Amino acid sequence: MRVSMAVYPGTFDPFTPGHRDLVARARVLFNRIIVLLAVNAEKQPTAGATARAVQVRDAMPAAWDNVEVDTWTGLTTAYCLRRSATVIVRGVRTAADLGYEYQLAAMNEQLGIQTIWLPTRPHLAAISSTAARAHRSAQSARRSHNAESKAQLP
Repeated sequence: MRVSMAVYPGTFDPFTPGHRDLVARARVLFNRIIVLLAVNAEKQPTAGATARAVQVRDAMPAAWDNVEVDTWTGLTTAYCLRRSATVIVRGVRTAADLGYEYQLAAMNEQLGIQTIWLPTRPHLAAISSTAARAHRSAQSARRSHNAESKAQLP
């Protein structure tokens, strides 16, 4: 029997192919999966929560009708309890991620929410949101430099 609802939380800045793959895999395990965009005052995302939510929704096929995208400021467990979700889904890219994820899972369990980890597929493991932002920033800088160079030509 499948658990009826799970939450996949994250900043998703940006939403990477690894995130999309994790949603694809989680959506067959649960009747409903909520991709929860965390609004964290300690992080400075490149786009607002609403823009990121649109990006996430647009990255998924319309046929994935059991996937919902939402935003939340506060503890993920509070959101889960409010929505009657009993599981948090987390992706794990490396062994180094596991120590941090284990601590989160232990806290979540104390609050009555289970955590499941899905390992990132090897060909997607190198694509972190940090790397994706750095790549996007480098591309933007290169385009800007090329435009400036063209403008200076006689």
